[in-house]
Amino acid sequence: MEYRVNRRTGDRISVLGVGTSGLPAAGAKEGAATLEMALEQGINYFDLATADSACFPIFGAALAGVRRQVLYQVHFGANYAAGKPYSWTTDLETVKRSVAWQLEQLRTDYIDYGFIHCMDESGDWRRYVDNGVLQFLEALKAQGVVRHIGLSTHTPALAREVLDTGLADMMMFSINPSYDYQHGEYANGSATERMALYRRCEAEGVGISVMKAFAGGQLLDARTSPFGQALTEYQCIQYALDKPGVLTVLPGVRDRADLERVLGFLRAGEAERDYSVISSLTPRDAEGACVYCNHCQPCPAGLDVGLINKYYDLARAGDALAAEHYRSLSLGADACISCGHCDRRCPFHVSQSARMREIASYFRQA
Repeated sequence: MEYRVNRRTGDRISVLGVGTSGLPAAGAKEGAATLEMALEQGINYFDLATADSACFPIFGAALAGVRRQVLYQVHFGANYAAGKPYSWTTDLETVKRSVAWQLEQLRTDYIDYGFIHCMDESGDWRRYVDNGVLQFLEALKAQGVVRHIGLSTHTPALAREVLDTGLADMMMFSINPSYDYQHGEYANGSATERMALYRRCEAEGVGISVMKAFAGGQLLDARTSPFGQALTEYQCIQYALDKPGVLTVLPGVRDRADLERVLGFLRAGEAERDYSVISSLTPRDAEGACVYCNHCQPCPAGLDVGLINKYYDLARAGDALAAEHYRSLSLGADACISCGHCDRRCPFHVSQSARMREIASYFRQA
């Protein structure tokens, strides 16, 4: 397993996590076995926004004894009770009852990441604050019941509004090439706006956990994929992990067979993870923008072109740590020999040789 560190909390988070909506489908015994297998394989991050309340006692049975080894995302505003389906709420008393029930079923007395749940419009956020739900979440953090606060949203503008408060240490966001390139139900914000959000999270140390990496399965089927052909799970996972700020991707699993297939990502080669096919359909504002896919590799001069671009974009967004990372590279942009190899190979038509001159000049003056 690979791990990434949330700079605001210090948590080491597995790059593959688990989404849990489908977990009860195979029954409580198989669900518990799946969670135990996930932990054995190094997965330590679990999202508890689920469609089925039966998920919670499965977690309690499987992981209560190893609670310190796992990290839970619990959503304040996702309403659960025994035998009842999920519903969304900003009613304070309902949130209190739901959180108490979830803690009881999980057999734990603390929450690693208490999430402001599914805020997609400013009106949602105002009600969340005005109804006292945010105050309740902050009070539990002050008591140590909630370790850190997170935000779940599909909307860049709302994300910026909440990030401006400085409350969030983690953000759950829908990242996949379909949404980023403005196709699908949650394709909120332009490609440029969404990438700016990812860079802001990286610059401020706010980790991103990724939901809907497969666009609800639409990307995995040629009949529904906006790219005219199906992508694989591994291509979608790699796409999300290449975005600034992303710490973990949370594919939903139903059983051990699903989990084993997802874990195959860790053994997959570069060709299996290569998602450059998405260049066949990109919006105008994404054309000419580096997405750090490294399809231009190998560089004849040995430069890591994608990483150089990422550090440059983050440094310009105010991330001093990214600037230091750039300066620690064995080869910087000034080592570019302008051979044009990357320009010819870039699926997004970026003039990388010109970018290297721009980047070299920026860091000489910085």
